[in-house]
Amino acid sequence: MSDAHARPGARLDLGPFIDHTLLAPDATGADIDRLCDEAIGHRFAAVCLNPVWVGQAAERLSGSTVAVCSVVGFPLGATLPEVKAFEAQVVIGHGAAELDAVINIGALRAGDLTLVRDDVEGVVSAAHSAGALCKVIIEVGLLERDEKVAALEVAVAAGADFVKTSTGFGNGATVNDVLLMCEIVGPSVGVKAAGGVRTRGDAEAMIAAGATRIGTSAGVGIVTGRSPETMRRGGAG
Repeated sequence: MSDAHARPGARLDLGPFIDHTLLAPDATGADIDRLCDEAIGHRFAAVCLNPVWVGQAAERLSGSTVAVCSVVGFPLGATLPEVKAFEAQVVIGHGAAELDAVINIGALRAGDLTLVRDDVEGVVSAAHSAGALCKVIIEVGLLERDEKVAALEVAVAAGADFVKTSTGFGNGATVNDVLLMCEIVGPSVGVKAAGGVRTRGDAEAMIAAGATRIGTSAGVGIVTGRSPETMRRGGAG
C-alpha cells in the first residue's frame, strides 16, 4: 500500500492499487506493449489481459515491479473445472503471476456449492503450487445477496487471495458490494473492485469502502486526468 494512503490528508497514490486492464477481443500486440509501458510508467500493480498475451507481456515487463495477471474461465465462468485448472497452469507457465478466475455462476445460483468449491479449488491450487496469486470473480451483478455471501465464503474456504466484483462485461462494482465483500472475507483476503471504475472519484470511493485493488481499463486517465487510447477498449477486468 502506498505511503500516501498512510498519511491523513495526503492525496492518495492510486497507481499501486490499479490492475491496468485490456481484455478487448480486438486487442493487438501493439496495444499490449502500450498497456505494459503505461503500467511501468505509472507504477500500476499489474496488467490484466487475455491468456494469449501473457508471454508477450511477461517479456515486456521483465525487470519491472508490474505483475502479469491473466484471466481464467473468462468471461462466463462456464468452463469445466479441470479445464480452468489446466488453463491456470498454462498461463502461469507463460509468465502470469496473478490469475483472475470466474466462478461457475450457474452452479452457484443452482445451489451446487460442491461444484463451485471444486471449481475454485482447482484454480487456487494451480496458482499456489506455482507461487501465483488467485483472485476469484463472483460477478456480483448477477447474484442475490445470499448468493454473493455463499460465493465469497466458498472463495475464502478455497484459499483465494482476493475476491473480485465482476468481469467488467456485465454490471460492475458498487460501494455496497465492496462493503459486503470486505465484511464477509475479512482483512486477510483482498478485494478487487472492477467494472465501471472510470474516474479518480470512483477509485477513491472503492478504496475507502475497503477495496485493495482496482481493475480498470481507464487507469491512465484515473491517475493523470487524461483519456488515453486504452480507455476506449472494453473489459474492465
